[in-house]
Order: sequence, then structure tokens, then C-alpha cells
Amino acid sequence: MSFTNNVNGTSSTETLDSPFLKAIVQQFRGQDSYGTYRNWSDELLLKPFIVSKQKKREISVEGEVDPMTQARIMAFYRAVAACIEKETGLLSQVVINLSHEGFGWALVFSGRLLLVAKTLRDAHRFGFESLEKLAEEGEKSVQSAVDLAKRFPEVGRI
Repeated sequence: MSFTNNVNGTSSTETLDSPFLKAIVQQFRGQDSYGTYRNWSDELLLKPFIVSKQKKREISVEGEVDPMTQARIMAFYRAVAACIEKETGLLSQVVINLSHEGFGWALVFSGRLLLVAKTLRDAHRFGFESLEKLAEEGEKSVQSAVDLAKRFPEVGRI
């Protein structure tokens, strides 16, 4: 039995060099206390984040949000917070509140400054079309948060 150890059978090294994707992988590896993902490639760790439109339609929104999906959402926003910390030097925290129906919000804040406030809908279907879209969405959140932190640095230090 053989399998391809990447997302779509091909991998773009330029995409995998994205600081944001590296931060997501770092979040997974940092939370891996039993070494489960030790031998997994970065592409394989990122694969669950890639969900096509067809696959999203097939995912039922009834019932509880899968714990693995919750972990992916948390890893995504923790990676956003880690990138913000790296760029600004401000300690960033993540709060995620999800109802059992898949609705809620994700907050990233530093001190008393709210850097990211994202409403989550249909959390059961959390994912992105491609690694490029994943990196783009994460870097967009990081950049807007960094701009906000630079505009109000004293609030972030409180």
C-alpha cells in the first residue's frame, strides 16, 4: 500500500514556506504531547484544513462540532496570535466560544486591545479551498491585527 504524503498529490514549496503555515504546523507540533505527529510531514498536518466546496456540502451541520474540527479552528487562531506576537512583541491570547450548533466567535487580543474578532458560522465546515487560500486568509488576519497593534500600542501593553 502506498500513499502520497501531501495535500493534493503535488506540493508547492513556495506555499509551504509561508510564515503563517509554518506557525500552524508549529501549533500542532507544540500540542502533540504523545508524539503522534512526530513523523508526519507538514503537508499531511495541513491536509485537514483543505476542504473543497463539494466536501463542505457533504458535511452535515447537525449535531456537535467534531473535536478535531475544534482543534483545527483553535490551531488556526493560535497561529494568528503567534504571528502577531512575533511581529509586534505583544503577548497575544486566543478565546474561542463555539456553541454545540457550530456558531460562535474567535477573539485574539493583546492586553486590552482586541486585534481579531471573527464570527464563526457552520464551524462543522471549517476549512479552505487550498493551502494558498489558507495562508492568504491567515496572513490577512495577521496583517490587519498588526496594523491595529501599531496604531494603539499603549492599549496592547495594558
